[in-house]
Parts: sequence; C-alpha cells; structure tokens
Amino acid sequence: MRLRESESGRRKPAPCPPAAAAGAAEAWPGRGRPVQEGHLAVYYRGGALLATLSGPGYHLMLPFVTTPRAVQTTLQTDEVKNVPCGTSGGVMIYIDRIEVVNMLAPHAVYDVVKNYTADYDKTLIFNKVHHELNQFCSAHTLQEVYIELFDQIDENLKLALQQDLNAMAPGLTIQAVRVTKPKIPEAIRRDFELVEAEKTKLLIATQKQRVVEKEAETERKRAVIEAEKAAQVAKIHCQQRVMETLMEKQISELEDTAFLAREKAKADANFYMAQKAAASNKLKLTPAFLELMRYQAVASNSKLYFGSSLPPNLFLGSYAFEPAEARTARDSRLLSKAGKLRLQHGGGGASSATATAT
Repeated sequence: MRLRESESGRRKPAPCPPAAAAGAAEAWPGRGRPVQEGHLAVYYRGGALLATLSGPGYHLMLPFVTTPRAVQTTLQTDEVKNVPCGTSGGVMIYIDRIEVVNMLAPHAVYDVVKNYTADYDKTLIFNKVHHELNQFCSAHTLQEVYIELFDQIDENLKLALQQDLNAMAPGLTIQAVRVTKPKIPEAIRRDFELVEAEKTKLLIATQKQRVVEKEAETERKRAVIEAEKAAQVAKIHCQQRVMETLMEKQISELEDTAFLAREKAKADANFYMAQKAAASNKLKLTPAFLELMRYQAVASNSKLYFGSSLPPNLFLGSYAFEPAEARTARDSRLLSKAGKLRLQHGGGGASSATATAT
C-alpha cells in the first residue's frame, strides 16, 4: 500500500480497500486485507509492532485488534516544499521544492519501522533535508548559493543524507536529490539580473575581442606563410643559380685543364723537336757538311763576277762564303780564310769571286 503526501509534505498511509471476496473473508474470525505489489505490511497489536511481515496479496488479521501499515520497498520520491535557508550574509531565501528519491530494502523494513515508526521518512529524510540545507546555506554567501555553488547543492545533500542513513538506518539508500532554484528577495533578484546582463555584455565584448584577435592572428599567420613561401622560392632560385655557376665553373676548369694539357703537349713536342734538331745540327757540324753548305751558298748568290778586273766599288766581306748553317766562330773564321785564299788564287788565269752588293 503506497503512502500519500499531505499538504505539509508528510506521507500518511492510504486506507486499505475492502476485500474483493468479502463473503469468503467473513467465514473466518479475521478480516482479509490486500497488500499491493512493491510493499510489505507490518502489523501493530495493541500498539506493539509484531515481527510478522506480509508480502503482496490477501492476508488475514484480527479486526479492531491488529492494525496494518503498508511500507513501500520500491523507488519512491519524497518532496520537501518551501524550505527556508539563511545565507552567511543574513539573507533569507526559500527553496520551493526538494525531491529525494530513495528506496528501502525489504530486509531492513522491520528494523527501520521499529526504530523510526512507519513514518520513518519524516525523521530520516524530511528533517535531515532541512538540517543539511541550512548548514550548507549558513556556510556560503548568497552569490555562492544562488549562482556559483547551486549545482553542488543536490550532490552535497545526497552525500550528507546517505552518510547519516548508513549509520542510523542501514538498508535505506538515497538514489538522487533534485533541488529547484531558490527564491530570493525581489530587489536582490533585480540586482542579480543586472549583474547577469552586464556579464552578458562583457562576455559578448570579450567574444568580439577574441574574434578580432583571431582574425588578426589569421592574417598574421597568412602573411608569415606567404613570406615563408616567397623566401623558400627565392632560396630555391638562389640555389639553382649557385648550382649553375658551379657547373659553369667546373666546365671552365675542365676546358682550361684540357687546353693546358694540349698546350703542354704542344710545348713538349716543340721542345722535343728543338732538342732533337739541336742534337742533329751538332752532329752535322763536320768539314764535309760545311763544304757542302759553302757550295750551296755560292750557288744561291744572285751575282757572279769572273775575270781579272773586278769593279772598284765591289766589297768582299769576310763572310761572303760563309754558309748560313755555320754556328761557331771557329768555323766562320775558317770559311772567311778559305774564301780569301780562293779569291787570290783563282784557277785558269782568271779570278772568280762571289760578292754581294751593298
């Protein structure tokens, strides 16, 4: 049998409906009472709690002597309304509704009812909610309770309630706590609204500033990227020109090396030819070869004079019969003397000479 809520928030047991089979129940000395699914029935006899518990279904009891009470063992929601709460600054606020979702284990029904009666939730939940909430509010300011720490109220209430229940009523667990927004004085509420409006304006201005900063940052990054791109392209072009210059230098060095090798080869060949020609000329300086050269020189003269009477202006130098191949002073003197003797002792009664007009 489920409990109903009164106007003050306290739950009272609903009256048990009459038995469906009244005729069959009247045959017994007792009267049948149904127990709904999700509940356990406890019985009082003469004000004393009996150890007997009844599950869902019909059960018999002595009328006017035994009083049944149904205790819910499934999830149930207890509502605490209009809870006053005084902040540390002395401002009184009211919380319109606090919902506490709890569940009592079947094995703990007898102990909990025996210690705290069938209306255990008034002692263990309703009164504890008032106490814990006032302790929380008295330790915090209105700003914290109404705005900053409001999201922590339900969790703090749940932990505080469960901690006490673990010691006082094992088997009764708190599943969740839901707290509505507190009611504060109208003047203070308007001030909070103005503060929130200013905060909203500040937030909007901050967001605009962030947007401007992000746009400037984006432009800066774009400019940096473009500059890095241009620098990389210029670096690549510079490296390309450097590589081309190095290639040209290497090609020039190779050409210079080849030209130097060719010129050196030519110089070596000319030196070798001159050396061999000098050695050959050295070997040719013999009397027979000089005599041959003398005759060749005489044969190559442009003018020949024969007879005993020569022109008076004819000059006969000492080198008239000197061959061009004579290289030493000794050979030249021999050629000069030989020419003079031959001119003085010409054969056949006639003088012959070779002269060169000057």
